[in-house]
Amino acid sequence: MDKLNAMSAFIHVVEQQSFTKAAHILGIPRSTLTDVIKQLESQLNTRLLFRTTRQVKPTHEGHIYYERCKYILSYIHESDHDFLHAKPQGILRIEVHGIFASHFILPHIHQFLKEFPQIQLQLSESDRYVNVIKEGIDCVIRVGQLNNSDLIVRHLGQIKQVTLASPQYLQEYGTPSNVDQLNAHFMVGFYSTARQKNLPLEFLHNHEVEAYDLPIKIQVNGAHTYTAAAKQSLGIIQVPHYALASEIQNGSLCEILTNIPAPSLPVSLLYPSKTLVSPRQQVFIAWILQLFKDHPLY
Repeated sequence: MDKLNAMSAFIHVVEQQSFTKAAHILGIPRSTLTDVIKQLESQLNTRLLFRTTRQVKPTHEGHIYYERCKYILSYIHESDHDFLHAKPQGILRIEVHGIFASHFILPHIHQFLKEFPQIQLQLSESDRYVNVIKEGIDCVIRVGQLNNSDLIVRHLGQIKQVTLASPQYLQEYGTPSNVDQLNAHFMVGFYSTARQKNLPLEFLHNHEVEAYDLPIKIQVNGAHTYTAAAKQSLGIIQVPHYALASEIQNGSLCEILTNIPAPSLPVSLLYPSKTLVSPRQQVFIAWILQLFKDHPLY
């Protein structure tokens, strides 16, 4: 059995969690399938599967190999369709913060889905740092500074950031008029899994970014909890303006230090490879770049 067929056989074993079921689907003897997997493990010098009498599960290395096999075979399959002038198809996995997606992407996404009806879009959201390759993510849209990465990065724009506190907090601690007065204040701690620390408050002074680590009463690691903590008068926060525009308008949160702006946040599109980009990734990348060109961030 050639390598591509062996990879396909491995995918079937993992998804069926059974050599017997996978062999039946593939129409080959179970013994042949067992030999194929043994040869793969020998070639890779890595154990790919945990085998018991009742179930078969991938090892950690097996899970990584499974995701890469799926990506490679999907790319080959879609490339064949592409040469036959077929529209890109299949599941497109995008990781993006939910508030950002609902504000900037979802109002326009029907245009993409109408143009590419055979693509099924999966939007996942979290505040954690995702492993794009390991988790099988096609593209990631991130807000903020990036760590060093082997991923391809495309710049989408900048978004305005504001400094906020609740009216009750300001009544208790006072409204700071300059950064020197921040030493009498608290901030809500936002723990970044990417940086492994609380993010400081940041302000622009003479075109330089200055960071301020204030005392904290509470530490969170989610955007909604971060906002909720500020509304409960637990400290000062910094967020993109678009995310809490309604709260600023209705007065549940007040913008402070408006004369000392926080630095704007870069928005980036990331994806795993410049050369092995699937057709569905290609069309989404082109679409999202054009979207933010036509509708600049603010």
